[in-house]
Amino acid sequence: MSAASCLLTEDQFLCSICLDVFTDPVSTPCGHNFCKTCITEHWNIDVKCQCPYCKKVFNSRPELQVNTFISEMAAHSSEQQVSKPGEVPCDVCTGTKLKALKSCLVCLASYCETHLEPHLTMSGLKRHQLIDPVENLEGRMCTKHDKMLELFCKTDQMYVCMLCPVLDHKTHDVVPLKEEYEGKKAELEKTEAEIQQMMQKRRLKIQEIKSSVELSKEGADKEIADGVQVFTALKESVERSQVELIDRIKEKQRKTEKQAEGFIKELEQEISELKKRSTEVEQLSQSEDQLHFLQSFLSLNVDTPIKDLTDVSVRPPLYEGTVRRAVVQLEETLSKQMKKLFEVELKRVQQYEADVTLDHDTAHPELILSDDGKQVKHGDVKKNFPDNPERFDTCVNVLAKQSFSSGRFHFEVQVKEKTKWTLGVVRESINRKGQITLTPQNGHWTICLRNDNEYNACTSPAVRLSLKSQPEKVGVFVDYEEGLVSFYDVDAAALIYSFTGCCFTEKLYPYFGPCIKDDGKNSAPLIISPVNHTE
Repeated sequence: MSAASCLLTEDQFLCSICLDVFTDPVSTPCGHNFCKTCITEHWNIDVKCQCPYCKKVFNSRPELQVNTFISEMAAHSSEQQVSKPGEVPCDVCTGTKLKALKSCLVCLASYCETHLEPHLTMSGLKRHQLIDPVENLEGRMCTKHDKMLELFCKTDQMYVCMLCPVLDHKTHDVVPLKEEYEGKKAELEKTEAEIQQMMQKRRLKIQEIKSSVELSKEGADKEIADGVQVFTALKESVERSQVELIDRIKEKQRKTEKQAEGFIKELEQEISELKKRSTEVEQLSQSEDQLHFLQSFLSLNVDTPIKDLTDVSVRPPLYEGTVRRAVVQLEETLSKQMKKLFEVELKRVQQYEADVTLDHDTAHPELILSDDGKQVKHGDVKKNFPDNPERFDTCVNVLAKQSFSSGRFHFEVQVKEKTKWTLGVVRESINRKGQITLTPQNGHWTICLRNDNEYNACTSPAVRLSLKSQPEKVGVFVDYEEGLVSFYDVDAAALIYSFTGCCFTEKLYPYFGPCIKDDGKNSAPLIISPVNHTE
């Protein structure tokens, strides 16, 4: 449309008879325009044949000429949308208000397609800043100085005009509105990327949980099969134990699946919230209205409570001791079968081997540690070590450098040729000064060897352990979440003792007590040994 045509007023597209946009516009000889139907019906009713607009009388009904120009203009005008409630109307339109396409921040007015044309074609108006249509353009003016809000005060976090920094914000950090807009938009784009990344992590975590559940089910199925194989060889008296065994295994699996379902539901809910947040961020990031963008950005809560994914995992339950406890009453007849079961059990826990080294800073001054931190024994000379809070000062003990606050871990210690020793795990906050009483209540889960082949679980009171043979290598296994600490005779593939139902709330450290030399009778070292994985 030409610049000249866009200067026509809306009234010039309305028929003066029906007061609506022309339909099939025609012109009378006097030059006035009407809808063809309107003027025809008017002349059919009126006795005189005259122009309804200028009242010029015609002796005979004149021939009406189709006004092509007005017809096209009227058609174009009718194509534009009429402003609906909630939409910004054109400030120039009279009568029927058309929907505004743009608002001018210089003119402080909103324009429909027709009245916007000068801003698109005239050189002087082309320099005006156009934005998506908004209401209340006066709100973009500084109420104090009656100037456009073109700057942003970072100090006061408010929008200001060009005079504000000179008069009221002299020492403040003031930047152009565009600069603040671009900065916040970049920040919003970064937030969107982070949200997408969090969503992806949660999708991957769901897959990880599903895989863990599947592995758990496979383990449960295998354990059930092993249990069935054991009990099918027994007589009718053993069948009740078989049923109990299967029920316990299935109950663990049900708990695992229930836990996984809870995690998956929670993560899917977070994904739903993140999708909603992503939609809000995306919609806002597409806005070209700088002020609306910044106002909405400041009110947008981009900090969504998000669960820490490192705490979300489903571990397949370990069925250590499940079959054993079911058939312990049949020990004599099942001894060979029990031997096989313990071998399988030990192989399972050995999969969680941890690389453990001794911590010099915790060692009693009379202990001698190897350079690689894998051996410890009692010496004759008390070294002049600093008495730091971590060091044992009375009991000849030492801790590992490594700590564990979740999951499962296993390590093995050679105790060959020793007459006394203590092994296990302890919590971080144990007392390390003076005499120490080794009990779970004090944070110690240990077993020990004392005189005359006396093996004890260090409880209150101590539990005397009956072993068929003296272990030369002891394996220590911990399942933190299960609250389990088990000790194994590695060479015999036999369980020595288990602490069950423990409640761990702190870091756990492997604990080593080589005990005193006892005139050379107990001079052999405790040696942290690598796990020998055999088929």
